Amino acid sequence: MADYLKMDAAQRQQELQSLQEQYQQYLAKGLHLDMSRGKPCTQQLDLSMDMLSLNDYTAADGTDSRNYGVLEGLPEARAFFAELMGVSPSEVIIGGNSSLNMMFYLVELGYRKGFADSPRPWAKEDTIKFICPVPGYDRHFRVTEYFGFELLSVPMTPEGPDMDAVEQLCKDPTVKGIWCVPVYSNPDGYTYSPETVRRLATMETAAPDFKIIWDDAYCVHHLTDHPQSTPNILEECRAAGHEMRPLMQCSTSKITFPGAGVAAVAACEENVQYILQHMMPMLISYDKMNQLRHVRYLKNKQGVLEHMKKHRAILQPKFQLIQQTLEQQLEPCGEIAWWTKPHGGYFISLYLQDGCAKRVIQLCKQAGVVLTDAGAAYPKGIDPNDHHIRIAPSFPSLEELETASLLLTLCVRIAALEKLLGASVSA
Repeated sequence: MADYLKMDAAQRQQELQSLQEQYQQYLAKGLHLDMSRGKPCTQQLDLSMDMLSLNDYTAADGTDSRNYGVLEGLPEARAFFAELMGVSPSEVIIGGNSSLNMMFYLVELGYRKGFADSPRPWAKEDTIKFICPVPGYDRHFRVTEYFGFELLSVPMTPEGPDMDAVEQLCKDPTVKGIWCVPVYSNPDGYTYSPETVRRLATMETAAPDFKIIWDDAYCVHHLTDHPQSTPNILEECRAAGHEMRPLMQCSTSKITFPGAGVAAVAACEENVQYILQHMMPMLISYDKMNQLRHVRYLKNKQGVLEHMKKHRAILQPKFQLIQQTLEQQLEPCGEIAWWTKPHGGYFISLYLQDGCAKRVIQLCKQAGVVLTDAGAAYPKGIDPNDHHIRIAPSFPSLEELETASLLLTLCVRIAALEKLLGASVSA
């Protein structure tokens, strides 16, 4: 392998022909591998099966969790998530199995009714906008797209969103909030710096009801012996006189069962009471049996961290394999790609030369490996530079992952050479 940027046209053409022959061999394999989403593998799901053996469903205060009631969640469940999220139990609402569902509900509440600090419902505004750090979580963007928000992209950095850009956008009163994945962000794996958290908490916003949706989905998903964390956003906002600003999210979706976990929202008590007031017409209670199963099984934050070590033992070799393959197959080719090296979470971001991501996804798909669509990590699925691919290593086996990662890097090299040869022809 040699640096593609230093090759002449003839050398590039010869290299491309060799790679295309290798690609034909992958086409002949008839592969069917799915790396499109960050799903836990079967081994990870098996870790929590003992949780389902619970047969005593009486809560600590005598509540029969099989029955109606306790909309805010069982006291022990509120205490459990309060410890995970660094808040008081009275600042927690326990939801159903999906934090995304809770986030959708909160945006819908702002849209339909507004919040306690809103001059009017967001739907009554002529224009509504939401800040989206990019690349980011596609499901976040879909929520605000659904309600008709104009999505404002700001670049992600290793310190978090570009705060100069965020602070400038917040001078507009139609900007109602920002999406945040503060620890091991989706998809870059970055963790917000203390300075970024402080600026989010203290910045002036023209909208009095500006909200930070703080999706702490990966706060315990560590892959190294040096876990990363952020300052507590609710404490920081409270100290700055903005305690109504943050709406924190957490769930056990990738701790136990993604389709049958427990989600929670944390906010200041005024926000909690307001949310419960408007939640009451919708349901009588969430699944308290599942709340109790989780608390009895995981016990507390330390119990969660011990459980997550088992996940790490499964995930870490997969992340290492991807990193090693990227290094071995792409680094010798020169500056045709770079990638993030996260210390936790579920994803790796692969950045290519501009205009290459869709081509790589197409080549992989033709050979039987499905990746997240190019552009998925950007509002409306449009990556203006067509240069980003989200890698999700969790679901395939190590053997499948080795095959998929070798094919991926082969496709990256083909796309890079095609671009370089096309540029030389057009020149």
